[in-house]
Amino acid sequence: MTKASDLFVQCLENEGVEYLFGVPGEENLDMLDSLSRSTKIKLILTRHEQGAGFMAATYGRHTGKTGVCMATLGPGATNLVTAAAYAQLGGMPILMVTGQKPIKKSKQGRFQILDVVDMMGPITKFTHQLASADNIPSRVREAIRLAEEEKPGATHIEFPEDIADEQTDSTPIMPSMTRRPVAEAKAVRAATKKIESARSPILVIGGGANRTRTGRMLTQFIEKTGIPFVTTQLGKGVVDETHKEFMGCAALSANDFVHRAIESADLIINVGHDVIEKPPFFMTTGSTEVIHVSMNSAEVDPVYFPQIEVIGDIGNAIWQMKEDIVPSGSWNFDAMYKARRAEEAHTATMDDDMRCPIYPPHLVKVVREAMPADGIVCLDNGVYKIWFARNYKARQANTVLLDNALATMGAGLPSAMASAMVYPDRKVMAICGDGGFMMNSQEMETAVRLKLNITVLVLNDNSYGMIRWKQANMGFADFGLTYGNPDFVKYAEAYGASGHRISSAENLVETIDKCLNSEGVHLIDCPVDYSDNDRILNHEIKELSAKV
Repeated sequence: MTKASDLFVQCLENEGVEYLFGVPGEENLDMLDSLSRSTKIKLILTRHEQGAGFMAATYGRHTGKTGVCMATLGPGATNLVTAAAYAQLGGMPILMVTGQKPIKKSKQGRFQILDVVDMMGPITKFTHQLASADNIPSRVREAIRLAEEEKPGATHIEFPEDIADEQTDSTPIMPSMTRRPVAEAKAVRAATKKIESARSPILVIGGGANRTRTGRMLTQFIEKTGIPFVTTQLGKGVVDETHKEFMGCAALSANDFVHRAIESADLIINVGHDVIEKPPFFMTTGSTEVIHVSMNSAEVDPVYFPQIEVIGDIGNAIWQMKEDIVPSGSWNFDAMYKARRAEEAHTATMDDDMRCPIYPPHLVKVVREAMPADGIVCLDNGVYKIWFARNYKARQANTVLLDNALATMGAGLPSAMASAMVYPDRKVMAICGDGGFMMNSQEMETAVRLKLNITVLVLNDNSYGMIRWKQANMGFADFGLTYGNPDFVKYAEAYGASGHRISSAENLVETIDKCLNSEGVHLIDCPVDYSDNDRILNHEIKELSAKV
């Protein structure tokens, strides 16, 4: 006979789980005791359940394997809700394990008890309360299967403390060998025939295409055909953005240079479309036709109703299309290249602005030049995210981690920590606004304790800058969005990290270089000048792109 909590850990080991991130409570103590004897799973104790969830999700994003996190009942479980939604919308495989009071008898009435399973239902792919130790192997296997199945997402198991203490003779269930179904040949032929007969086709690469094999196949397709491509924010880096066919990232909702490139197309090949992203285009009756290439059929709405769907493993579908297609000698991409040249010319007027506080376009340029091709930047949510999405050319997939699904604050630092754990030999930088950083800044202690090598760049404007930018654009008075901050250098040092303060644009370059090439946790307090955001992002870009 095996204790239930021991069996649960064995099942996780059986799935190849390496880390369990979390904040245990008294209802997790059996599980914690079982973990103490595991030689395959390392407990990563965090300072808040949200940080644990963000770390687990980012681990899943990088590896394709389920990241596992743990919390207790009640407030511990509610603290995982944001991370669950982050993983669910962003397509990251995660399993959350929460504790619960005994379910076969009540010792403390309803103290701390919420219906966590019911709470998790709307934001997960699977949620289940264990009522018998015998069911642990099948429930763990099912939770991880669903977490990793396209589209990946969040799953949850509640593990009551009396069930954790049971004895059982059940044993782990081995994962099955699976292959994704491939696209049907007639659908592929219909798509390639439509592309061959188009005048100006364009590829739009979304978050669903962010898979290693898919990126390789897309690169081969682009190199064979010469068809230009654009990305959504979650599609950044799927194909190397220094490629001459890259037309830009749809970071703004509309009226950017990249949207002019899309508007010039008479056929859009939409690869890995995900409805959770802001759409880079809207369909209308009689307008540009769309080919939908994805694992899942198109979710039709008034602005998205593709004419052809190629459903199956995306990488295989693109490979089939690449093999089948005969590039047309009559394709014309002049308007797309013109839009791209105009965007690059506009960016060039700004990215050498050496003012201090630091100008966002210059900041992006400095970070891009400092980071190697495989370096990872993890962005929190804020207005700087738009500048990085537009101007930072990603060389590889999952090297620009930005959240354009839930778009939550507070994820930048934990995501960087998980990235550094998965890739200890790569340069990793968290880029956070002062508001987002302070939501999970306590994880600095976790980063120091784990001896991670990360640089945390805090963009300091003493306000919720993105909301303030939108407030200005809507014509409202500047009200209610400013605050004070701690001394971030002393704050970092209090955790045992190294603190640095930027005093000039020249100082920014040398400081980032020093931090990236030194071991340990570094925090850079960087003042930032957002005064031109409204003028540039809401007016100037719109006006200039309209002239293309």
